[in-house]
Amino acid sequence: MLRAENLRAWLALGRFTPTDLHQVFSDCIKTHDTGLLESFKAGSKASELIHRRSHFTDEILSIAWHHFIADQSTLALVAVGGYGRRELHPHSDIDILILRGPTNTQSPVEETQLTDFLKFLWDIGLKPAQSVRTLDECFEQAEADQTVMTNLLDARCVLGSEVLLQQLWTILTPERLWSSAAFFEAKSQEQAARYAKYHDTAFNLEPNVKESPGGLRDIQTINWIIKRHYNSPSVDLIQKGWLTPEEHEELMAARDFLWEVRFGLHALTGRAEDRLLFEHQKDLARQFGDEDHNVNQAVEHFMQRYYRTVMGLERLNELLLLLFQEIALDHDQPTRIEPINSAFQSVHGYIEALHPKIFPEDPLALLDIFLLLQTQPQLKGIRASTIRLIRQNLSLIDENFRNNPRACETFMALLRQPRGVTRQLRKMNRYGVLAAYIPAFARVVGRMQYDLFHVYTVDEHTLFVIRNLRRFTTVESRSELPFASEVFERIEKPELLYVAALMHDIGKGSGGDHSKIGADIAGDFLDRHGVQGEDRRLVIWMVENHLLMSLTAQRKDISDPEVIHAFATMVGNQRALDHLYLLTVADIRATNPSLWNTWKDALLRELYQQTRWTFRRGLARPLDMAERICSIKEESGALLGQLKLPAASTETIWTRVFNDEYFLRHHPEEIAWHTIALSSPSALDLPLIMLRPVSQRGSAELFVYSRQQDFIFAHTTAVLDQLNLTILDARIISSADDHVVHTYHVLDQSGEAIQDPIRQLQISGKLRESLAGHLPMPFKVQRRESRQVKHFTVPTQIYFHEDPQQRSTVMELIATDRPGLLSKVGRAFSLSGVRLDNARISTIGSRAEDIFYLTGHDHLPLKDAAQLEMLKDTILSLVGRS
Repeated sequence: MLRAENLRAWLALGRFTPTDLHQVFSDCIKTHDTGLLESFKAGSKASELIHRRSHFTDEILSIAWHHFIADQSTLALVAVGGYGRRELHPHSDIDILILRGPTNTQSPVEETQLTDFLKFLWDIGLKPAQSVRTLDECFEQAEADQTVMTNLLDARCVLGSEVLLQQLWTILTPERLWSSAAFFEAKSQEQAARYAKYHDTAFNLEPNVKESPGGLRDIQTINWIIKRHYNSPSVDLIQKGWLTPEEHEELMAARDFLWEVRFGLHALTGRAEDRLLFEHQKDLARQFGDEDHNVNQAVEHFMQRYYRTVMGLERLNELLLLLFQEIALDHDQPTRIEPINSAFQSVHGYIEALHPKIFPEDPLALLDIFLLLQTQPQLKGIRASTIRLIRQNLSLIDENFRNNPRACETFMALLRQPRGVTRQLRKMNRYGVLAAYIPAFARVVGRMQYDLFHVYTVDEHTLFVIRNLRRFTTVESRSELPFASEVFERIEKPELLYVAALMHDIGKGSGGDHSKIGADIAGDFLDRHGVQGEDRRLVIWMVENHLLMSLTAQRKDISDPEVIHAFATMVGNQRALDHLYLLTVADIRATNPSLWNTWKDALLRELYQQTRWTFRRGLARPLDMAERICSIKEESGALLGQLKLPAASTETIWTRVFNDEYFLRHHPEEIAWHTIALSSPSALDLPLIMLRPVSQRGSAELFVYSRQQDFIFAHTTAVLDQLNLTILDARIISSADDHVVHTYHVLDQSGEAIQDPIRQLQISGKLRESLAGHLPMPFKVQRRESRQVKHFTVPTQIYFHEDPQQRSTVMELIATDRPGLLSKVGRAFSLSGVRLDNARISTIGSRAEDIFYLTGHDHLPLKDAAQLEMLKDTILSLVGRS
């Protein structure tokens, strides 16, 4: 195979056919690309390899250009975009511009040569992104579209007329189109739109190395704006005063790291893949030397390095854009300076330190500046020079600083402000102040958890929790979350909630129970900040128990009075309940946008209201079961009376079908609905299947009344799973007449109830078809597993214990959430002679955490250890061990 340097000599011999020509060039390109990948695997730096590929592409294009183009005086072969910057990753686009003179003067022969040249590039596998334009056409398109103007900023002449490119630069001056100010505004808007696409955070689980906030595009945006300002293809950022040497070093190190990641992605996937998908993170972690014995920890270490890198890049991008606005745009305006205090002034609406020694002379000004931004709403932000000073003086935030009473007062004052709490905490985190002031917070900056549950890094999640708490006070929240907004109005000291939010996950990554570790850190923080007595106890309790309400609502039967009483006893009082409820809602909504749904909302509200009622009744006067059942029957009977169902009919159905367990587990509205259904003529045609689109718990509710048969739970869940429904709750109660009452709460894939009448009929019809007649073994669910879930296998774990009320055996199942999981578990129950009474279904990312309440056919807890072991083995054989 010929290398690029030998191609010219081979072409000069002239002994080849068109097929030979294609083959030799193609082989040369493949050989070079293979060599690049081998060099990368051997440890060569991506920065060297992308420049090498750019140089090689120059060579190939030059040789082909000379072969096809006879007269090159009226044409220029111009590299633009990433190729123009000499930044060609293995599968980067090769952007070229064939530049012509002011008018199209090419002869038919020359046109044919140009066409043959471009076709040849495609035939040999280069696949260029090409354009052929005159100077005038370049001007017209650049004037109409800033992305064309942007592409031309990276132009360099590969071959042909250098004069043409110089003429292009002459006609594209900022005086003629896209002034420095207009271009800055266009690129700023473009960046804002790009950030919004990624939810304004660099800390998504599968970030885009190129496009996400803090990615390579942020570096390019800076360069484009400054190139446009100077109308030059190359600008020395240090020489021109835009960056300090230290900042430039940080910028280059970040760029080189992201180049390594991007090159690795292209090499791994064999395509232009810029997304750090889960399936690539493990391989890249190994490539970067994170060979921890625990694969997940290795990925977390690698991704923490990535997130900290892009956080620094995002900060530099902000700094340079601010600096550009101050130097290049505000320079021509009359200077507007307004004094603020002895340390700061306002310049064009941005706060600025009066002189470079402000922070060394008064270190506490490092906190004061953020409080001033809150208390003086006319301030739009911090001047670039002052951001730079903050970064340079972070070492002043030492132990003496943290223990200074004035610093502690300032930080608590910041949390007490009616506006700007989240915004200023975000700034403090971005500039490194928050991690310096709370050292434990530094450990969680950029820390991710390698799962599908936590979609943000710990620090980003923490700030989202505080944002969510703040939003409970807004008009939008009153319509979206009216109950939480109402509870928040009773909070006298919101700053206690914000401290709990700051501390609730701060113990992650420290080894051990992060809730207890966080509670200890919170205790030290509160002591330093003068929070004492009940307030101190409340915050520490919230941090240590921040998962209590969520776990109780989602994993326990909150219709059981004893569960409610136990929860109320742990909470203790109404004040703690209010705070825990708000923290729980804010936490869930900040963990993963897809986690929050109407079902969780309704469960938490119900748990809150039941607990509140328990406090009013008094913890010393728990509601016994008989009293609870009597109350439910009375309320249900009243509803049925309003619906004109005769009391005698009600009593007959209740006696024949329902037992005490049924009344404990269902709400009066559900009982009334079921009773009406069973009193209708259609109840004689079994199975009876009814669907209520929206229940009081915010989900769709399925009611199934059928004969008792083996595998009925397995069949029902298989049908629902095949229909892409998420099962949240299952209640199965045997009636006195050898029938069974099933109640299922379900949501569709989007986390919503089922409003579409056609969809409702489809669900009812499929269930009726499956449950009619004798039930064979349930069918296998044929549904695609999501791409992400395939990369997160959870070892199957099964635990048994008796419930506190000694009415059933509780089985906890932790496993990978795969299609057909519940059906397989139901099949195991039938094969093992076990009766399912109740199930709470919870899916956390790729992880199923399900609770099943089991009894034997005698309706008593399972006491036989051999039977439990057989059940466990049966489940493992059907579900798998991972």
